[in-house]
Amino acid sequence: MAENKFSDKNMMARCVPMSMLQSVLNGKWKILILWYITFYKVQRFGELMRRLDGITQSTLTKQLRELEADGLLHREIYKEIPPKVEYTLSELGESFIPVLNAMMAWSETRLCPDYVNPYTNQKEMDKEQ
Repeated sequence: MAENKFSDKNMMARCVPMSMLQSVLNGKWKILILWYITFYKVQRFGELMRRLDGITQSTLTKQLRELEADGLLHREIYKEIPPKVEYTLSELGESFIPVLNAMMAWSETRLCPDYVNPYTNQKEMDKEQ
């Protein structure tokens, strides 16, 4: 597991499952990284940089490595020039999709009631075709 302040056993004394989850998701961008990889199935580093407006290259690299170390992402490196790296959800990451969907639904309902979700609409459009 990626090391951070929540990895210390003393920090997790109260509620171990939630502390472990916080440890894995600790990072400003991790939920969005997981969301975009969930929606698009495969993401390259540059695609994530464009989608995550305001993230630095070093922060994205660090958070991708931590998500991979925690078992949520799979990184595929292609021996090409220029190098090509793709990120997909691992089996563990895929098991987190219902949680991401519930978080999105809650946020749409409670925090952004006027928001029109382009991701939901895109999936509905794909189904119609």
